[in-house]
This record gives sequence, structure tokens and C-alpha cells, in this order.
Amino acid sequence: MLWAALVALLLVAQTLLLALTLNYETSRAQETTDAVATEVAAEVRRQLTALQQQLHALGTPLEGQGSAPAAAAPATWRHEAQALLRERRALMRIEWRGADGAVAEAVDTPYLAPVFALLGRGAADGETLAACAAAERARAPAFSRSYFVPMAGGLGLEMVDLCLPQPGDPARAGSVVATIALAPLLEASLTPAQARSHEITFTEGDGTRLARAGVPRGAGIFRAERLVDLSGATLQLRADSAAGAPQLIPNLSTALVLGLSLALFALVLLLARDVRRRAAAERALADALALRKAMDDALVTGLRARTLDGRISYVNPAFCAMVGYSSAELMAAEEPPYWPPERRDEYRARLAARRAGHDATLDEALREGVETEFMRKGGERFPVMVYEAPLVDPRGRASGWMSAVLDISAQRRIEELSRQQQERLQATARLATVGEMASLLSHELNQPLAAISSYASGSLNLLQPAAGGASPPAEEMGALLRQALERIAEQAERAGRVIKSVHDFVRRREQQHETVGADQLVDAVLPLVRLQARKSGTRVEVELPQPAPRVRCDRTMVEQVLLNLTRNGIQAMESATPLAARELTIRVGRADARGVVFGVEDAGPGIEPEVAARLFTPFYTTRRDGMGLGLSLCRTVVEQHGGVLDFETAPGRGTTFRFTLPAAPQPAAADAGAPAPAAAPTSGAPG
Repeated sequence: MLWAALVALLLVAQTLLLALTLNYETSRAQETTDAVATEVAAEVRRQLTALQQQLHALGTPLEGQGSAPAAAAPATWRHEAQALLRERRALMRIEWRGADGAVAEAVDTPYLAPVFALLGRGAADGETLAACAAAERARAPAFSRSYFVPMAGGLGLEMVDLCLPQPGDPARAGSVVATIALAPLLEASLTPAQARSHEITFTEGDGTRLARAGVPRGAGIFRAERLVDLSGATLQLRADSAAGAPQLIPNLSTALVLGLSLALFALVLLLARDVRRRAAAERALADALALRKAMDDALVTGLRARTLDGRISYVNPAFCAMVGYSSAELMAAEEPPYWPPERRDEYRARLAARRAGHDATLDEALREGVETEFMRKGGERFPVMVYEAPLVDPRGRASGWMSAVLDISAQRRIEELSRQQQERLQATARLATVGEMASLLSHELNQPLAAISSYASGSLNLLQPAAGGASPPAEEMGALLRQALERIAEQAERAGRVIKSVHDFVRRREQQHETVGADQLVDAVLPLVRLQARKSGTRVEVELPQPAPRVRCDRTMVEQVLLNLTRNGIQAMESATPLAARELTIRVGRADARGVVFGVEDAGPGIEPEVAARLFTPFYTTRRDGMGLGLSLCRTVVEQHGGVLDFETAPGRGTTFRFTLPAAPQPAAADAGAPAPAAAPTSGAPG
């Protein structure tokens, strides 16, 4: 009994397993059939809905453009109807019927003979008129009941009519009637897989088959029915699977599913590992992008990326704040809106040259920085410094340019303020110099004025007759008077030159570079230098080559440099240098082809090392009444001209200050002529 029970249990288990397997296979086959029936029914509805829309767009075949919204000429209407018939094989005929229901226009399918050639349209007109009446009442499309139409060769088709009323003027009202064959409609609604595995039919309520589609015949085991609800009619769709009942011998699907399941499980494990790696990489990338964005947002330097056609692809907040435009405005613009209108043509030409690769010089300059001008949103122009380099993608191809932009308007304002301050300091220094020289001027002017007074008195005495004596002859008196008047004119001219020199030096002028001879610069300050030299007993020597070189400079500023250096040399010799050894030498010569060197040499005691270390420091001075600005201003002036101011000193042997200025271009004729003669020193009159 125990063995029997064990065998019974095994049989029951195997039977249940087999029953469950067969039930599973049956359920799966039935579910497949149900799904096919649902899909085909939905596709039939979709096909009919699309057909309604196309028929509605077909319009009304009326002449002219009347009140009907879709009126068209009959020829045009027929052409469009024929195109629709060629597109949809299930559509057998399209008619336009007037308000009385009569057929006004009709077009048949080109794929078959006219469907009503044997039966006649009037024999099947009852269902059509009923559908059109229902459609007119509802003002919506309506389908007729199905009807059979015989065809040539003993065949026939089950048809259904679709009636679409057309809105418009009642005088022009009518409807479009489409005759649809059910069998082609089913074939158009099936996929190739569905057609190979199922038989699809339209049936009546009593099971009578109206139309079929599909390659096989249905086995009648797995069936599914669906109702296709149409406006005014209902079609019953049946799907009959060609598959028979499940076999008792299992198929290989279970083994295949199990093998695929194991492979899928392994694939899922690999995919999970890859997803974890990808997530880690995405987190690292997000962190890097967040760090880069934080860095870009924190920068005060404007960053801008441009594509090869000049469109802006990226800007950071600093650049937006600089120009006053948002990033969206900048990236949406065809051309940068911060280009000044008067310079747009220049910038376009520069961009075109860079895109064509013809401006390598500009590319190199942009790497090192180029100063240009941008315009803020409010119209304000401001200077910027642009550093730009090509932008290369990961494949090594140039995709645009990356720029760093610095707003240097504040720097330019500071430079302008500094320049104005330097000019004011220079004017102050000139005024201080003139103040120190006032006493010397009074001494210098006293001599010509005293001479003028003496000559004038002598002339008056000559004109008065001598008491008790004979007057000199007229010719002798005329000669004496002429000589006296000439001396008066010479002394007056001398006084005028002294006053003019001081006036030209003190007068404030705009900074202006001009080409001037070195001898003219020396001659301009020489009267003032000799004025102070006479007071201290200093001899002034001038050494100039012939012809004198020409320089490009601001004349007034360079004259001030020469005057400051000579005054310092004279003052250095006043206390520690014997009177016989007091000599100041002004030398001019060529430094090289591009520069001219000026030198001022004194015979003073020299400069101590601790003083030399701070010699050019502003407001540092060793004189009790000095301002400490002279040498500092001299160095600034020389450096603004692109030159260098330095000095050599030795204890007990004097000091020599030298500075260079850019030489003016020499004319071509001078280059072809004879070489210039050697420098010829000229001596000034001792003071």
C-alpha cells in the first residue's frame, strides 16, 4: 500500500504538472489570440478614422470659391479623389452627392473594375441613403450596414458606405460617400506576423462570415471576438488561431527560456557592475563640472568661448557683468552686441581673417594679449585686454576660440590720474626752480638794464651842449649816438632772451612729441644754466656732434630733465669743489642707430653709497630746501619716452648722469651723403 501510495502521489504530481503545463500553453495561446483580435480591431478603427479625416479634407467639387469652405473645381476634386483611391486599396468608390442625395460626381478605384458595373448603384442605394440621412441629422459621419456587391467572374465583395455631410451654404450642401470593401480593410489592418498565424473575419451576429483575411485557416480552438463600433453600424471581428491544441510532448521553449534566463541573469550582473561604474564616473564628472562652474563664477576675469563662425557658445558671470548682457542674450545674438557700431567692420574683417587662417600675426598677438574696445549695454565704451587661444576638441580639431577678457578701464583711469599728478608735480617743480632762480634773474637782468641806463644817459649828455665849450662835430656825435643805441638794443635783446627762456620753461603745455634737434634742446636751457653757473663761478662746456642728432620727444619735459640735472651738478660743486675746478660738461652723442644719449658731468665730490641707493625715491633729498622730486620726475619722463636714466659716481671725481631718447628717422638723402664729421666741442663762456 505504501508503494501504491508513492506511485499514486508521483502520478498525481506528474499529472498535475502536465495539466498545469497544458493549461499554461492553452492560456498563452488564448491570450495571444485575444491580443491579436484587440490589435486588429484597434487598427481597423484607426484606418477608418484616418479615412474620415482624408475624406473631410477632400472638400466639395463646386465651381469657383463660393461659401463652401472646401469648394474646388470638379477636375481638382476628381484628381484628389483618384489620389486617395490609389493610396487606400480598401476604398472602392468616392461619390459626391447633392442635398437631394443624387450622385453628382463619382470616382472608382483603379485597381478593380467599377464595383457597381453589374448590380448598378441604385440597387444598393437604400443603405447609403439611410446612412446619409442619419449623418445629416447628427451632423457627423455615419456608416451604413454592410451589403454584398457581385463582381465579374462570380465573385463579390462585402461593402459598407461612409457618409460625411459637408458644412456650408444650404444651396451648396451635400455629402461625400465612400464605399469601403471589408476584405481589403482587414488585409490593410493586419501585420505580416498576424496574417501568418491567424484568420481574421468580419461576421454577422448569427456567425455568417462577411469577409476574411490571413493566410491560414483557423483551427477553431483558440478564438477571440471584438466589436468594432462605428457610427450607425457595428462590425463583429473574429480572430481564429491556426494553432491546434498543445501537444503532450513538451517543446524546447522551456529549455530555451531557462537558458536565456541564466544568460540574462549573468548579463544583468554585468550590467549592474557597469551601471555602478558609470554612476561613479558621472558623479566624478558632476563634481568636476561643479568645481569648474564654481571657479568660473568666482573669477573676476571674463571668460568667453566662440565657435568658428564667431557665435558665442559660453560666457561666465564676470564677462556678463562686464558688458551688461545676460548669457542668453549673448549666445542668441548673431554678432556680439558689445561691439561698438563704429568698429564692427574692423572686427568682422579681423574675424574673417582668423577664420580663414590668414592672420597668424594676430593669433600670436592675441596669445600675448591685445588691447581693444568693447561697449556696455548702456552704450559706454571701455578698454579691454583680450588673451585668446584656439579651442581644440578631443579629436584634435579646432572648434573655436577661448578668450580671457580683462576690463582695464579702471587701470586707464589710474594711469590718467597718475599722468595728471605727474604733470602737476612737474609744474610745481618748474615753479620751485623758477623761484630759486628769481634772485639770479634779478642779478642777470640788472646788468643789461644798468647798461641800457648808462648808454641812455650818455646819449642825453651828448645831445646837450657843453657849458662854456664847443660841441663835438655832428658826424662824430651821430656815430657816438648810433653806437649807444646799438648797445641799448643788444642789452634789451639779452634781457628779453632771459625772460623768454624762463617763460617758455614755466608755461604748462600739453604733452606733445615732436622731432627736434639735440642742439635745440641744449640751446633752450643753456641761458638758464649759465645764469646759475655765473653765480657759482662754474664753467659750462657743451660737446655736440656736427650735424647734431635729432630725437623724437616732448620738448618741454626733456628740457626740464636737462635743467634739473645741470642744476644738481652746479649745486654739487658749490661747497666742496675749488673755484678753479668747477666745470660742468653737457655731452650729446649716438648710443646706437635707434637712440641718442645725453650726459651731464660735474666735478663734485660724488655720491655716497647710502644716498645713491635712494637717489630716485620721491621726496627724498639731502638739501635742506629741496623737495626731493627732481630726479624722480627726470626718471619718469625718460622712461615715458622709452629711455633709461642712470649715473656713474666716484668719491672725489664727480658724477655723470646719462639718459637716452629715441632717435628720429633720418631722411634717405642723409644716408646717401658723406659721413658726418667728428664731434667738435664748443665751450661756453665761464660764469
